[in-house]
Amino acid sequence: MTTGDAWPGRALAAVLGRVTVTEAEVGERFPLYADPGDGRWTTTGRGSWTGGFWAGLLWLRARATGSAADRSAAARCTARLAPWATADTATRGLILWYATALAFDTEEADALQEAAGRACLASYDPESGTVPWGAAFGGPRLLARADGVPGLVPLLARTGGEGPAVAAAHLHRHLCLFLGEEHEEHEEHADSGGRPRPAWRFDAATGWHPCPDPAPGWSRGEAWMLLAVADALLCPEVAGRRPERLTRAAEQLLTRTEALTGPLVPPDHASSPQPVLDTSAAAVTAVALLKLARAGVPRAALCSLRAEAVLKRLAEDHLTGPGSGRPAGMLLDGCYDAAQGVAVRHELIWGDFFLALGLAALDGLVDITRV
Repeated sequence: MTTGDAWPGRALAAVLGRVTVTEAEVGERFPLYADPGDGRWTTTGRGSWTGGFWAGLLWLRARATGSAADRSAAARCTARLAPWATADTATRGLILWYATALAFDTEEADALQEAAGRACLASYDPESGTVPWGAAFGGPRLLARADGVPGLVPLLARTGGEGPAVAAAHLHRHLCLFLGEEHEEHEEHADSGGRPRPAWRFDAATGWHPCPDPAPGWSRGEAWMLLAVADALLCPEVAGRRPERLTRAAEQLLTRTEALTGPLVPPDHASSPQPVLDTSAAAVTAVALLKLARAGVPRAALCSLRAEAVLKRLAEDHLTGPGSGRPAGMLLDGCYDAAQGVAVRHELIWGDFFLALGLAALDGLVDITRV
């Protein structure tokens, strides 16, 4: 495995070693979260909204090993996600961007990415100004959620035609809602502590209304929005439309979400009376900061330093090693859903992916501006 001897390379080797163990356990299914005690995975048959992260990890392993067998395994996994291209969900960005962006420019992955982009473009709703959250997972369809933006921006931007314009519209609508620019007169855009609201419901007659869940202060929602803005700044087709607006939004998010000044590993909810950590939010934030640094935002050097500090904390304090009594390479202390008591201190597949992606960028294995 071609990873370096410095700490990012060693940590990346551990995470990718865990990928091989996981592959043997889950077979044709998709890992979702693993028990922190024995490392056993809870899996899904179709991948749910997280399937692209498993495919992405397999592509990262293939890049590190150069193995034809590993490349074939990644390609097969990506192909199993094809039905999601036409599913009614904005999480197609998470599923199909990260499943294809790390592929070796294969015709199959390119075709799947293009099909997904076209389908998302076709589902754009001009009245709400979004690709709707969708009905694939139940509940109201016309929602704007922070986790419905990352991945979708580059996916749409590379579709051609109206793709870049829709990517920009989708992102800017979410930014307006998240940062409160359309609702300052009654301040329902934020909670009493000034935290942005990550979810909104659209009504054709009365406009946008805040949703109670996820609640303001959800660290992963804040991380997703930061990542979406970073993606946009690295897409010339999107950034070129409103560059000053995006740069200003990046600065607002860095400040309001405390990405540069808060704890390296944030609590799952900032306002929770008994918060638990979420290493997956930290890993997403670290990747977003690396991208913002590459995009040349005003505090680029600080973003880069902070990203490396976050990744090092995750590698040193939350990644299992040999002799721990558990499989090595598990990123523990991820929180799926504290309110429902689901996987509160577990290994999460998207946490593993973003940790591996950040480490791979530091190790020189990938160009973070292209993923």
